[in-house]
Amino acid sequence: MANEPTSTILALDLDEREQAFQLLEHLGTSIRWVKIGLRLFTRYGPEIIEECAHQGYAIFLDLKLHDIPRTVATAVESLAAYPIDMLTLHACGGAEMLRQACAARGRYAPSLKLLGATVLTSMDTADLASIGIRDTAQQQSLRLARLAIQSGCDGLVCSAQELSCLRKELGPASILVTPGIRPAQADTREQKRIATPAEAMRRGATYIVVGRPILEAEDPLLATQKILEQVRTKGAKKRKELYDES
Repeated sequence: MANEPTSTILALDLDEREQAFQLLEHLGTSIRWVKIGLRLFTRYGPEIIEECAHQGYAIFLDLKLHDIPRTVATAVESLAAYPIDMLTLHACGGAEMLRQACAARGRYAPSLKLLGATVLTSMDTADLASIGIRDTAQQQSLRLARLAIQSGCDGLVCSAQELSCLRKELGPASILVTPGIRPAQADTREQKRIATPAEAMRRGATYIVVGRPILEAEDPLLATQKILEQVRTKGAKKRKELYDES
């Protein structure tokens, strides 16, 4: 079971690499994992991955790949050349897309963990209805989660609302990464399906992804330390109980 520095992923959702590395220097060894998403990747490309990895960080590349199966498989093949530890795919791309991506991973980067993103934490049931999906956000998330795991993915990106039932259904082996993390009283912004750090860990998250509560804090190091404290003291015991029961 991960301890708090290794279960918390810092979302480097910043515009400039200089900002990112100044923040990482300020945080020191309190964070081991960083998430690189479209914001940095589309500006700097694989170079930003290599720079972070060179400094000793584990890399969660959150691109949510979603295209025809062959295109996604070749994208996985291309990314296999870089020091990436986890990579996201959109589970709604379908079983064949997921299977071909996992097959490409097996050929070119066997240690890379592929995660199926279910329903974005910025979406709720009303948003799904607007694009023709009649199920609730939880029902759709569970359907996509099962599809991703059956297709060979190592785990999922899911909201805290689905964590407990997914952990009980999938057991302790599957990786569950939970974004939309907000400490109590924090501004939720566009996020709709959120949880505090402790709540997410209690419900069975393997990793939590934290961005704005650290990035926009007056003292990012203090904010990080408070989040890690919540994970350790409030989440660990209940999370262990959940694992033991599953």
